[in-house]
Amino acid sequence: MPENGRFLSRLIWITLAVMLLIFLLRDMSDFFIFGDKREHAEPRIVEARGNLAEDELSTIELFENSRDSVVFITTRQRVMDAWTRNIFSVPSGTGSGFIWDDHGHIITNFHVIKGASEAMVRLVDGRDYKAALVGASPAHDIAVLRIGIGFQRPSPVPLGTSYDLKVGQKVFAIGNPFGLDWTLTTGIISALDRSLPGENGRIISNLIQTDAAINPGNSGGPLLDSAGRLIGINTAIYSPSGASAGIGFAVPVDTVNRVVPQLISRGKYIRPALGITVDGKFNEHLTSTINVHGIVILGVGRGSAAEAAGLKGAAISPDGEITPRDIIIAINGEPVDSVEKLLLIIDGYRVGDTIRVRVVRDEQEIEVPVTLQPGE
Repeated sequence: MPENGRFLSRLIWITLAVMLLIFLLRDMSDFFIFGDKREHAEPRIVEARGNLAEDELSTIELFENSRDSVVFITTRQRVMDAWTRNIFSVPSGTGSGFIWDDHGHIITNFHVIKGASEAMVRLVDGRDYKAALVGASPAHDIAVLRIGIGFQRPSPVPLGTSYDLKVGQKVFAIGNPFGLDWTLTTGIISALDRSLPGENGRIISNLIQTDAAINPGNSGGPLLDSAGRLIGINTAIYSPSGASAGIGFAVPVDTVNRVVPQLISRGKYIRPALGITVDGKFNEHLTSTINVHGIVILGVGRGSAAEAAGLKGAAISPDGEITPRDIIIAINGEPVDSVEKLLLIIDGYRVGDTIRVRVVRDEQEIEVPVTLQPGE
């Protein structure tokens, strides 16, 4: 290309570049403010908020009155190095709990402290205490810890009832979800008398279902009613993702108030029992052959409450054939159609309580009073 042609080509490209730059700067000037075009500005005037709504004030008051009674629990577990045989203490989880009484007893879920070698309890004022395990009932997912509080003891959570709860009641959960301490969530009671699998395949029954957000770390914390009374222990969530899906569960306070005193005084929960032998698999087969919906008593323990009441176990022939004699169909008027239901109903009473056991014997219904004995 001749020298004049190359010069002309470069001139054209330079001209285009300058025009493009001018075009861009013109558009940017609409977005950026340069030099003396800036305006003077002051903070905006804050609008008066007015009084908080009554339900907001009551929720705030509930939280402020209850938060001191809620604790943050961290657990550690001892592990052994396979090569050095040294033992280390490593963090194993976090959870929630609450003050039960003036003696330093803390209530939480059994699964919060399961497998832990030590637990630390933090109060809302930041004080940390090493906790001792007093007792636990895996069947109810309840555990009792104890800390030595010498002064400034937080108040126990006021106790409510759960037998009279209604679907639609407002509830409030306080806990430490994902380690975010002293978090308040609210909701309603969504359903009652739910059941979930527990330890060793046993069913935890009579659970309260709520849509208050409950996440990992909330376990063991209190579920409160609108009066700030304890109505349950937050224990589990239903969630495919592991986070709150609006379906949480709590152990009802009536169960807590029945189990905890035994854990404190005995270190374990002693179930009330009739002193009989039953079997779920055998029961389905036996009741299907006699067309009676109930629980066949396979055996009666010697010296048991059932024997004292005159209940009769099944007759077993030399060739192993079982002939039912007494078939339990109701306890205190409540129908019984499975072994799980029988155990659940009996667990609602205490050792020493007398219950009315309705049985079918020789095709006749009779009612037998039985005083419950300590179970295994």
